[in-house]
Amino acid sequence: ILGFRIYIIHVRVYSYRFPMDARILHAISLADCPESRYDMGVDEKSLEILEFPHIREIIAGFTSFAPGRELALRLQPLTNAEGISHLLRQSAEARQLLTQHPGFTIGGAADVRQAVQMAARGKVLEIPDLLAVQKTVGAFNQLRSSLAKLAKEFPLLWEIAAGITEITDLEREIGHCLSPNGEILDHASPALHKIRKQLGEVRRKMLDRLQAVMASPRWRKIIQEPIVTERETRYVIPVKAEHRREIKGIVHDVSNTGATVFVEPWLTVDLGNSLRELVMAERREVERIMRTLSSRVGEYEAPILRNTDLVAELDLALAKARFALRFKSTEPAITNVSTDGKARTLRLIEARHPLLGEKAVPLSVEIGRDFSILVITGPNTGGKTVALKTIGLLCLMAQAGIPIPASADSQLPVCDGIFADIGDEQSIEQTLSTFSWHMGNIVRFLAQANEHSLVLLDELGTSTDPAEGSALARSVLLHLLSRNIMTVATTHLGDLKAFAHTTPGLQNASLDFDPVTLMPTYHLTVGVPGGSNALAIASLLGLPIEIINSARNMLGQGTQEMESLLTDLTAEKQRLEALHLQMARETEALQDQKLELANGIARARAEAQKALGEERRAVQEIRDKAVKDMAELHRSIRDTLGELRRERSKEKVEAARKVLSAAHQKLRSALPPPATVAVPPERITVGDRVWLRETSLPATVLAISETTQEVQLQAGQVKLTVSLDAIEKLSKPEGKTPPEPVHVARPLARTVPMDLDLRGKRAEEIEPLLDSYLNNAAMANMGQARIIHGFGTGTVRQIVRELLSEHPLVKAFRSGERREGGDGATVVML
Repeated sequence: ILGFRIYIIHVRVYSYRFPMDARILHAISLADCPESRYDMGVDEKSLEILEFPHIREIIAGFTSFAPGRELALRLQPLTNAEGISHLLRQSAEARQLLTQHPGFTIGGAADVRQAVQMAARGKVLEIPDLLAVQKTVGAFNQLRSSLAKLAKEFPLLWEIAAGITEITDLEREIGHCLSPNGEILDHASPALHKIRKQLGEVRRKMLDRLQAVMASPRWRKIIQEPIVTERETRYVIPVKAEHRREIKGIVHDVSNTGATVFVEPWLTVDLGNSLRELVMAERREVERIMRTLSSRVGEYEAPILRNTDLVAELDLALAKARFALRFKSTEPAITNVSTDGKARTLRLIEARHPLLGEKAVPLSVEIGRDFSILVITGPNTGGKTVALKTIGLLCLMAQAGIPIPASADSQLPVCDGIFADIGDEQSIEQTLSTFSWHMGNIVRFLAQANEHSLVLLDELGTSTDPAEGSALARSVLLHLLSRNIMTVATTHLGDLKAFAHTTPGLQNASLDFDPVTLMPTYHLTVGVPGGSNALAIASLLGLPIEIINSARNMLGQGTQEMESLLTDLTAEKQRLEALHLQMARETEALQDQKLELANGIARARAEAQKALGEERRAVQEIRDKAVKDMAELHRSIRDTLGELRRERSKEKVEAARKVLSAAHQKLRSALPPPATVAVPPERITVGDRVWLRETSLPATVLAISETTQEVQLQAGQVKLTVSLDAIEKLSKPEGKTPPEPVHVARPLARTVPMDLDLRGKRAEEIEPLLDSYLNNAAMANMGQARIIHGFGTGTVRQIVRELLSEHPLVKAFRSGERREGGDGATVVML
């Protein structure tokens, strides 16, 4: 029965931390927990020694919600690996959330639990309480809505927020009745609106009557001041005391000097009575509204309290995340077995004590793989106690779901108990010596600890006779080793250093001491024992040298040799570490050189590619220039032919011939003459490469007409028909390579309209416009275009069709169909 009751208590504690049933089942099942308990068998004294309550206070300081602060202050380590990992994953998600959305908060929620519980029991809440409930419910709704949008990114936080019940109607009802500054709004109820409207009308009538009385010449001389004031909720006017009998009414007050009496005239008494009745009616209606709103709040007691618990849980997760960002903490891996499956492993990498701030020296240690007991030695003030506290505190933090200031590669076991014997609590009243206090702790630990516990022992075997203390310490360590209890102990006893070195399952570690500066480095090295360096430290603290020398002479030869050996080992270890550091730097430098060399090769390749590209661009520019010259040649030819049509004089013909000859000469100088061997026209066949004699352009034979003695050629993107006499076949002379054909660089696709409108143009404008348009259309790979020339006298149509019949880019043309403009347009096939 007792065991069953304990189980129920633990389940309730855990379910409070995980209020959703689904998460309880997800966290752990009864079959997975043979011990039937979730919380650690906490040794409260050990928690205080390891300063875990201080960590809870720091976490509480990062909360923004009173119930969340309460959860933080009640944090306790758990013993279920699944539940611990769940909490740490929540913290990791919250840290990621704050990194991506730094301004994310739970909103302006307040702790309204007491007000809601009182409302559920019939109490009428005050306006500030109702406004706090409205604001809190709104914050809950907004928090749920915000996390719903981030559900895929942060599923564990949404798992909590999904349980929040949206209470929009209560928020809306309170907002309908109360203004943000705490006033009852007129439209809170129809009755209140009517009463306040009547109040305004009656008050206005009363003020008008009183103002009329004071403005009357009859009463002006008896009025002390022409103002209307209020006494005992009645409107009155100030009257001079000596004229009191001259006005009928009720005296409600007299001034301190007695010179003024405040009178309510009979003329306004009825209105005053009506006003008083309306004020009382308003008060009753306001009380009714407040009672109704309070009752509505009480109806939502269960969902509001549940929402409060869930939001407190979210607030705690965010507080842990803020702690992690502030203290550069991460979530360690939680496991009960090592990676090889043989034993539990405690591995801390670059761990720092969170309460030491920037002064903390990183600590790296691993226990459980090759040994289960670590014996730390080293100088006084060297940091042994800090190392113990760091190991114990970080284990407690991790099991409470708090990120630890250590590398993310750290791994911690689940301990069902962490027992720390650190410090010295002597008691004169209880005749408790230092040794007795330590032994009392060890006795208690041995009675409670098991193979899933962690024991931390500071200065083991001290505070008594060294020989007996050493024997007792070795016996305690052997007992812990036989029970496979993970233990970390510190000592100054030389026997324990040798014992740890020779006993399997135990390992030495030392807090380093700089033999040059005689100062501790606070750096932990596993595998090497450390010396106490008591004489060196005493000398550094100012003890006279003669005392130091005397003490050194009193030391046994073996002790001196051991201390000298440890000093030499420390120096050798530091030298090896320096050498290792130098090798690491040289390796890093070699890696940098290798990277720089690779970058140099990449840059050389890039420069070579750039040079090749520039060479290609230069060749392309030469070819483009040749094409441009050819285009100018064709333009000159067309201009000359057009001029010849218009002007038939011999002078013009001669000038045209000169221009044509100059253009031909310019083209021949721009392009190297092809290495050709002329062959009779009858030997040219389809597919042969030929040259146009007049333009020196290369082309490919597409078809040959035997009847007309004409051939169809493909020159770049242009198809044309010429006679056999106008071409020469290319053939490869012996020992020479025919020149590469000139490629016309086509520009990127351009936008060319499907129509060219020539209506209204003069005759001399038509040819250049039409030629330019056809060139652009061909370069844009258009297969068809429409020339709009209109009907008119037919002159423009005639000129257009004559030019189209002779143009090398035109395959055919026809009059437009009815939908294309009829005979007022010409459709061209390119």
